[in-house]
Amino acid sequence: MDAIALRLIPQQDLKAELDALAVKHLLEAACIITCVGSLTRAVLRLAGQTEPTVFEGRFEIVSLVGVLAVHGSHYHMAIADATGRTIGGHVLAGCQIYTTAEIVVGVLPNVRFRRELDPATGYRELAIEER
Repeated sequence: MDAIALRLIPQQDLKAELDALAVKHLLEAACIITCVGSLTRAVLRLAGQTEPTVFEGRFEIVSLVGVLAVHGSHYHMAIADATGRTIGGHVLAGCQIYTTAEIVVGVLPNVRFRRELDPATGYRELAIEER
């Protein structure tokens, strides 16, 4: 596995920047290894919900997980507020960096990730191919 490290700066969109990284590096399969940072705005689809929930304020990113590829990506994140209350969900566009996001992405050279419609779920789910 190779790794790519990046640092996002204030006002960048977390999801947009990760998706752009996949395109810039022509990533066929990669995963989030670690992320520490903060947000002023988080846009998440919470479990069992169809619409996004927007959180405004100052939040610590306490976890970011996911897979990314030029063929589609999927991220989940947990954030904590000033009281330590933590909430998490599916990452959508609009998560705005507050001070930084320090991210390490692992590149998987022997597989290719694609997204295929799964009739059972109704979503474009991960399809894994050997390379």
